[in-house]
Amino acid sequence: MVDFIAASPLRYALKVKPTIFVSHIRQFWSTARIETTDEGTHILATVDGIQRTVSESSLRRNLKLRDADGIVSIPDTELFENLTLMGYNISQNQKLTFQKGQFSHQWKYLIHTIMECLSPKSTGFNEFSSNIATALICLATN
Repeated sequence: MVDFIAASPLRYALKVKPTIFVSHIRQFWSTARIETTDEGTHILATVDGIQRTVSESSLRRNLKLRDADGIVSIPDTELFENLTLMGYNISQNQKLTFQKGQFSHQWKYLIHTIMECLSPKSTGFNEFSSNIATALICLATN
């Protein structure tokens, strides 16, 4: 897992430890609103009386993500092939729902973490969709 994080484009974002005040977080989310323009979608919020704008490009720049040309989706055949390389047993009639329990402990932990962050679910984290599988494969192979 340590090697995975060290090689990941998310390394800086996972390791940086800025000072974050709870009051700033509360102010941000209590005033946050979405704005969509020709330039893209932004989150606008006010913190300590100062207007703040968060965009995809500002997140990439500040978290030092090196994935601007990243993958949006993976064809099913490539998805199944990569999951097989990670130790997942693909059945003949495999649907695009996967069982976390078929992975080793290190992959289960990563899957659980991704699901906690990205899934709208609040319970039942044993199954995950192809979107979560795509995120898992991109993190594991980039």
